[in-house]
Amino acid sequence: MPKLAVFPKAFMKALCVTGEMTLDEWIDLASTLEIDGLEWYAGFLGMKNPSDWSRYRSRVSDAGLEIPMMCCSPDFTHPDAAFRSEQIQKQKQWIDMTHALGGRYCRVLSGQRRPELSIEEGVKLAVDSIQECLEYARTLDITLILENHYKDDFWKFPEFAQKAAVFCQIVEAIDDPHFGVNYDPSNTFLAGEDPLELLEKVKYRIKTMHASDRYLVGGTLADLRKMEDNAEGYASVLRHGEIGKGLNDYDAIFTTLKAVRFDSWISIEDGVDGMDQLKRSVDFVNRKIRQYW
Repeated sequence: MPKLAVFPKAFMKALCVTGEMTLDEWIDLASTLEIDGLEWYAGFLGMKNPSDWSRYRSRVSDAGLEIPMMCCSPDFTHPDAAFRSEQIQKQKQWIDMTHALGGRYCRVLSGQRRPELSIEEGVKLAVDSIQECLEYARTLDITLILENHYKDDFWKFPEFAQKAAVFCQIVEAIDDPHFGVNYDPSNTFLAGEDPLELLEKVKYRIKTMHASDRYLVGGTLADLRKMEDNAEGYASVLRHGEIGKGLNDYDAIFTTLKAVRFDSWISIEDGVDGMDQLKRSVDFVNRKIRQYW
């Protein structure tokens, strides 16, 4: 049966920028939920000092939880080799962080969809960089998970591998037991595609999953396309929201995952309306897990 984790989507600014919330406070809040673990983020302010990593592992363990997954955002499609090398070194540090926290899965991305970058060149840059990181990940028994991502909060351009055709090229080019997919169904809507079609293509490569739902507020997908290429972060019409009330068909998704015997981690990426909303999302996903497994 899959295990359930949560990600502090509602508290990212407080945990990563302002310091208005500490990781200890987040652990205390999250431990009130019916979950098994916490998806961690490499950019938490509390993670700057490696000497603190073991303390947070113990702190989460004492709360009866574990840290299975690390969320980070390497940018491997930059044309400058020195920049890519720096990103590879950062990814290796995040792999170290994952291992120190007792995790098994560390996210990778392809990089930004820079206008001057051809598909062929971008795929090669991403695959070569991920392969180099994989060599290190294997030594610590960490699995790298490529997410069908939309856009990192601090990127100017969307994800290079946002479209399924490009994403699948990268996935198919890397045949390694320490590599697979972090499937996020709602991100496919932002690519103008069907999450169930992507799921069918990658279902045997899925290692972990993000449970999320997306909503467009005050605009359309066409408006989103116009906004996304020229500003850091998410376009203003885009919102994360309560799971089970958005566009995703979780019955169809979980039917497929059950059929391929998926039994790994599902991490909830909820909206921005606080703990009550997060609890409703947790309750929804738990009901679906019990229904299908």
